[in-house]
Formats: sequence, structure tokens, C-alpha cells
Amino acid sequence: MSGVDITVNGTSPLDPALDGTAVNSLLDEIAAVGRDPQTGGYRRFAFTREDVALGEWFEDACRVRGLDVTTDRCGNQWAWWGDPDVAVAAGRPGIVTGSHLDSVPDGGPMDGPLGTASALAALDLLRAQGFTPTRPIGLVRFVDEEGGRYGLACSGSRLLTGISRPETVLGLTDAAGSTYAEGLRGVGLDPAAVGRDDETLRRVGVFVELHVEQGRWLSRPDVDRPVAAASLIKAHGRWRVDLLGKADHAGATRLEDRDDPMLELARFVPAVRAAAAAQGAVGTVGKLDVRPNAVNAIPSRVTAWLDCRADTEEQVHAVLADLAGQGFGIIEESWSPATLLDPALGDRVAAAAGRAVGRDAAAPPVPVIPTGAGHDAGVLSQHGVAAAMLFVRNPTGTSHAPDEFAEPDDRATGVRALAAVLADLCG
Repeated sequence: MSGVDITVNGTSPLDPALDGTAVNSLLDEIAAVGRDPQTGGYRRFAFTREDVALGEWFEDACRVRGLDVTTDRCGNQWAWWGDPDVAVAAGRPGIVTGSHLDSVPDGGPMDGPLGTASALAALDLLRAQGFTPTRPIGLVRFVDEEGGRYGLACSGSRLLTGISRPETVLGLTDAAGSTYAEGLRGVGLDPAAVGRDDETLRRVGVFVELHVEQGRWLSRPDVDRPVAAASLIKAHGRWRVDLLGKADHAGATRLEDRDDPMLELARFVPAVRAAAAAQGAVGTVGKLDVRPNAVNAIPSRVTAWLDCRADTEEQVHAVLADLAGQGFGIIEESWSPATLLDPALGDRVAAAAGRAVGRDAAAPPVPVIPTGAGHDAGVLSQHGVAAAMLFVRNPTGTSHAPDEFAEPDDRATGVRALAAVLADLCG
């Protein structure tokens, strides 16, 4: 057992009074896991005590609803309402929804958990409505979506689909020097078994991921809508820059005799901002490693990590070329091209969600917007799985930070939208 105490809501999933509000009690069940009482932020990293506790919570929540949970070769968890293998044999693979439960360092409470809890609540709502699916509905919890421990975002879905190969992932290390392979072993998974899992993938006909909005578009006065669908996931990646110098004494070394890589860092950060602005992109230097990291020592080495995103791959590549032209050596650590989500599926999702949000068969579709954040839905789409996304309004506009939020009523509206989408796709 994980040693982290979580109580699973025992409310009957067939309670006819349910109208999407179960998502709020589900989120309350895990609200304390990995939360820093000082900052209010979350530290839920892959294959840690907190991550194991969250996996146990997901499994228990599924079993309360009569669903068995299986774990694929890469550590992702799956539960099915209906038999996915019978459906595959009939040429009608399942409709899957879900998200992740891990976080970035000091992350917020909604990014990942809202989608995972909403998947469970949508299942409750469909059952309460007496819905009988003609295709199986799957619930998934992906591992290590944020890459907060080993630096590779969406590693669970990347390994599952074969987009990332085991030999490039298993040797990744965390801040303590522990490898990804060691992390897997620590939670009872076999690193030798990790890799593309076609048996699991063939069961997935469509994937729909609900997510908290990352930005303020839905809260704008001229929009003011609780839910949107996604059109595309912007091109994004992570790169490492090693800035080398010479370690020396902070008091005994004259300024003119120093080879201080911090000066190159001071040049690099505004260079990133300027290069990104010139291309209509965004660039962020949010992580540093300083060696030897002593107050009274000139650094010998500074490693900085760059996150860059834009609508197109060409814009991102232009930013990198600009930085390389200024003498910075850029080393790629991960890359995801711009991912256009299935337009026909997106229109269908927007229409079904609109009817649920408006509570009227004639209600207009919800808005369709791009996202600058990466998601497991994008990885599955790159692999060839039809994928779509729903976003729930975030009035703070903040994400990857403790202020991340969605109003309880909007969360319930998102569940109704997701349930309507699932019913439309498999009814």
C-alpha cells in the first residue's frame, strides 16, 4: 500500500439525482494527496508514494462502479464498461475518456485530475440516465503526463504508442539521479516489458479528453462560455542549453579574470523572449541547474531548459535557429509537432457538448479553440487514434500553479458535456 490515506466516495453510481456534480466530491477525495501546505501547490510525480496512492484511488473508484482495472505495459491504467475485445472483433473499438493525475512541481489541483474525475462522473451520469452503450466505454489514467520527475512530458502515452522508444526513456534520471527504469521497478513494473502496446491500442477507437482551460479565453466578456472543444494542439518542445565556465572563488577572483556562465544565462533569457516574440511564439526558461551551486563560488556550469511553443513547427524552428545564430547550443529533449485534432470529430463533439450545455437539442455548438499545452490526446492523435478534447472554463486563467481553478458549477457542466459526447459517440 502507498501509505497515503484516501477515502473513495461510496455513493451509488446509480443515484438518479446525479447531474455531473459527483466530480466535485471525487476531486475532494484526492485534494490532500501531494499538496504542499505552505504553497498550496501539488507535487505528484511519476512512480512516487503520491502517484501510487492516486493510482490506487482510481482503481478503487472504478471498482466501486463495477469496473475492473488493468495496467498496460507502460503503467497506464484502463477500465471498461463493456467488453472491448468483443467490440474489436466486431470492428467497433471502444470510446475512451480520461486524463492523468500527476503534476508539475507546485502545480494546480485541476490539470489532469479534473479530466480523470470527470470521466468517472460522466459514467455515473450516463448510468443514472439509464443509458446503454452500443460500444464499450473506457476510462484511462495515463502516467507521467507532466514529465515533472524525469523531464519527458506524456511519457506514459508516448511509450504506449511507440512515439518514444524505451531505450531513450528508461535511462532518464530525476534530480536524485534515479532512472526511469528504477522508478518503474519501484512500483512493481518491469522495464523490460515497456514499449508500444498494440493489444491495448487496438481497443481504442476514439479518445476524448476533458481538461481545465489553460488561459482565459472562455472567461472573456465577449465569450463567457463554460465549455469549449479543441481544434489543434500547438507545436511544442523542450531543449537543453549547457553554458560552460570555470569554477573559482567568489572573493579572491577579480571580475576581469572570471569565466562566469551566469553572464551567458543573463544573455540567454532575454534572447529567448525576443526570438519568440519575433515569431509570434512563446518561449520560457523555467528550470536551471547550477554547478556547484554555492553562494561563494563562481559556477563552472549552468544548464538551462527552454520550453518553446507556437501554432506551427516553422515558427518554433525559427526561434531555435535565431538562438543558435547567437551562439547558443540547443539540445533537443522532446518534440511534438503541431497536432490538428480530427476536424469532423471535433465538430461532432462541439455539437453534442453544446446540446448538453444549453440543455436544448437546438443549442449551438460550444466554441472550438486551439491549445498551447501538450496533452495525451495529442500523442494518441499523432499515433492515428481519432482524438478530441473538451475544455472547462478557468476564471483565473492560471495553470501549472496553485491558482488553477474551475467553478464547481462549471465542472458539473463539463461532466454533462462529456457524458453527452460519449453517448453520441457510442449510443
